[in-house]
Amino acid sequence: MSLLHHQLELLAPARDAEIGIEAINHGADAVYIGGPGFGARASAGNSIQDIERLCRHAHRFNSKIFITLNTILRDDELEPARCMAWDVYNAGADVLIVQDMGLLDIDLPPIQLHASTQTDIRTVEKARFMQDVGFSQIVLARELTLKQIKAIHQGLDAERCKLEFFVHGALCVAYSGQCYISHAHTGRSANRGDCSQACRLPYQVVDSKGRFVAHDKHVLSMKDNNQSDNMAALVDAGVRSFKIEGRYKDMAYVKNITAHYRKLIDEVIEARETAGDPERPPMARASSGRTSFSFTPDPDQNFNREFTDYFVNGRKEDIGAFDTPKNPGQAIGWVSKVGPNWVELEVSNAATVLHNGDGLCYYDLQKELVGMAINRAEPVSAGPNNKLWRVFPKDPLAGFKDLRRGTEVNRNRDMDWVRMLDKKSSDRRIGLWAELSETAHGFALSLTDEDGHQASANLPAEHTLARHAARNEASLREHLGKFGTTPFEPLDISLKLSQPWFVPASLLNQLRRDAVQALEDARLAAYERPQRAAEVLPPVAYPEDTLTYLANVFNDKARGFYERHGVKVIAAAYESHEEEGEVSLMITKHCVRFSMSLCPKQAKGVTGVQGTVRAEPLTLINGKEKLTLRFDCKPCEMHVVGKMKRSVLQAAKEQPLTFYKTRPDAQPLH
Repeated sequence: MSLLHHQLELLAPARDAEIGIEAINHGADAVYIGGPGFGARASAGNSIQDIERLCRHAHRFNSKIFITLNTILRDDELEPARCMAWDVYNAGADVLIVQDMGLLDIDLPPIQLHASTQTDIRTVEKARFMQDVGFSQIVLARELTLKQIKAIHQGLDAERCKLEFFVHGALCVAYSGQCYISHAHTGRSANRGDCSQACRLPYQVVDSKGRFVAHDKHVLSMKDNNQSDNMAALVDAGVRSFKIEGRYKDMAYVKNITAHYRKLIDEVIEARETAGDPERPPMARASSGRTSFSFTPDPDQNFNREFTDYFVNGRKEDIGAFDTPKNPGQAIGWVSKVGPNWVELEVSNAATVLHNGDGLCYYDLQKELVGMAINRAEPVSAGPNNKLWRVFPKDPLAGFKDLRRGTEVNRNRDMDWVRMLDKKSSDRRIGLWAELSETAHGFALSLTDEDGHQASANLPAEHTLARHAARNEASLREHLGKFGTTPFEPLDISLKLSQPWFVPASLLNQLRRDAVQALEDARLAAYERPQRAAEVLPPVAYPEDTLTYLANVFNDKARGFYERHGVKVIAAAYESHEEEGEVSLMITKHCVRFSMSLCPKQAKGVTGVQGTVRAEPLTLINGKEKLTLRFDCKPCEMHVVGKMKRSVLQAAKEQPLTFYKTRPDAQPLH
């Protein structure tokens, strides 16, 4: 019986192979990265050669490489996508992350398939369907609660399908795969990897009577996801893969956040090992080795919009970053004086040290975040108790609006931290046991690693007694323990010698190098890529028999897939331009009314307010753009309603598909 469902996987992002290698070095059990195309990030593609290099490094540690093939595809793109799938498979990739169901009906390599977040999995029925059509891992909607996650976990076969969940990074306000504002306004499709991020814009919010509810607020912009405090609870709910968002993020972000969650997952594993709770069986890492760090991971040091755990523990009012979509950083002190070309700051903690190149910021009187890059920072007085710093901004002080005595100042870039992560910052090692023994004509070194792989090397040499036995033994252990830049570290070194034989250092070093190479070869030879799951036959029925544009069906193979699974009416994807009128351009669990205390449910039981608050539509205005907010209170969801711009329709290159507009005669599943 497989025990994969008792492994916890840390899944890190990579923009390129170099970042992916460092993600592995900082403890990732798997890395997801774009291939040459079709990867849902328009400018994050990678060559086959880089994919092959990354796979080689990952497989040294039994870590896996997931390739994102998670855009919806036109018919003419299916063949290039198929070829790319084979190319990355031949390069060593372990998994394809897929959104478009049309890919399941073409000649893919025998590679494991994972369902992308864009497939919008929120129910037990949808999750079970994805399992039964051959997905071995599914990433759940970020909006789910612990209770909902557990229900889905209990509805699946843990041996066949694992649950993946985003634990950190930027949050799309819409259910993934259910946002079309970018395409409607610019022709750039989020489902095709080119989102214009309308959710980060400022909006006027106007009620049905034309009254302003909010002015220039980023009401669709969410804080960043951070599930640090919920890791054990997520494991209890059934999550087995913990995903970090960020395929556009830089090296420092990936190093820091990967290290942070590596430590948290290891703490969960160790707690289960010592608890001995039969209701919570022991868990294991999903790859090999242990990682040490030269820094203390701190998520606050990277770009973030402040943090939220979103809906995991139920709906909360403070999930939005409405004042700014930028990084506000951490408060460090206040302005005490403003000079002609400098600003004096009083820091709240004497341990705070400012550096040349730091990034500072503050909110002006309109609550807009103003950045202030620092050329030079000087302490006003020497000594450990100094709290006054004089900073010289890069730009003229006249341009800093509302900067005055008493203004609170944050730091959103610490150059000391940046420089620290520019250097080597981790060491990942696989434990092994080494045994030196004598042979009839020389010596042999045998290595056994923590995964049970074995290798040995032999060299001819004379058997000569050492002059000083104790000193000789210490020298043997010292030279045998030098594993240097290899991925190994000795857990124990055993000397199985009948006499205290003298072995030259040069011979020991050669023995060690040969044995290590043989062990690396044995590990790679034994590495097994995860297998593609078989589809349940006969084909299972999709949970619904009618699909709207929200199903993102963009090619004939996808249409055929859903027909084969019992769907009778199939509308084309929004990108096919068949929906020219007003439709829901975004569906979200976030509710502007709730966040602004204008929800009818909040008014219940409040004297003088109950019954006066209604879920009437609101209007969002940004320049000439207008969107309508409609509120579906039963499932507690908000719809952002609008229509496609005429310029987008006129410039469209994609040709609409001809799908069923009426329900055809029932056909049996086949």
